[in-house]
Amino acid sequence: MIDGLIAGRLMGDASRRVDKAGRTYIVARVLARNKMDEEFIVNVIAFDEAPCAALLALADGEALTLSGALTPKVWTDKQGIARPSLDLIAAQVMTAYHVSRKQAALGGGPESDSR
Repeated sequence: MIDGLIAGRLMGDASRRVDKAGRTYIVARVLARNKMDEEFIVNVIAFDEAPCAALLALADGEALTLSGALTPKVWTDKQGIARPSLDLIAAQVMTAYHVSRKQAALGGGPESDSR
């Protein structure tokens, strides 16, 4: 297992699923890019309440950062080309909303401006 930190954009909306035992979890896909501008699809699954709620609050195309257990994978596209992908079990999700809320709590940022 690799501890990972991924930044990217949500591909489609996150969806709620239920396992055979009746427990709810969330799945999502994130498009991330590396320094060479190569794209990676990150398959995300979340079990804990906070990351689940954060993923469900986002819409297609919104920026986010995730941390959690990361597993590298390879998939083959329709043309037969092997492509890298990543699976991430999300422990935390951060969005622009979380950053502005944190800044306001610390006494800075737009939400703390009383004008």
